[in-house]
Amino acid sequence: MWKTSLAAVLLGTTLMAQALTAHAQQRPAPASVKWELQVMRDGQQIDSFDGTTTVGQARTDTHHHVVQNNVGCKNVPAGNIDLSRTLTVSPTQADTSGVTFAIEAQETLEEPGSRTTDTGCKLPPQPRQVSANHPGLVVPPGAWATWTIVDKDPNLVYRLRASVANNP
Repeated sequence: MWKTSLAAVLLGTTLMAQALTAHAQQRPAPASVKWELQVMRDGQQIDSFDGTTTVGQARTDTHHHVVQNNVGCKNVPAGNIDLSRTLTVSPTQADTSGVTFAIEAQETLEEPGSRTTDTGCKLPPQPRQVSANHPGLVVPPGAWATWTIVDKDPNLVYRLRASVANNP
């Protein structure tokens, strides 16, 4: 009797192990998405980001662009501003209808126009912080999707295209 019970336990354990192995092998690996994001300011491309990111993962990149302005009554170079741009791009879904992204953006922009003191001396432009997020930007296959971050002064638009990368 104990031999029958032992054989039943061993058979049950073997069948469970085979079922778990078969189930694990049926689950495909998450897709990798190749993407390119262009930053457009007033219709001109000013920056770009790209990468290959697995669905469900995020990638964060920061670009810095330090600008120097002429300031003061003698109009001398000074007033440096770090115009940084940080983007977190995460493909959340990829299928035949396209790729869906969650995007978070933090931008430091220069305010347009120049300011002066009461005596007419130039002041540097003020930095302006912009934060935005898009929880589900859908990028159709073979096309660009756009997202307007700032409507005017300046007009700031992100253009994104993506494709499912070939997994080795």
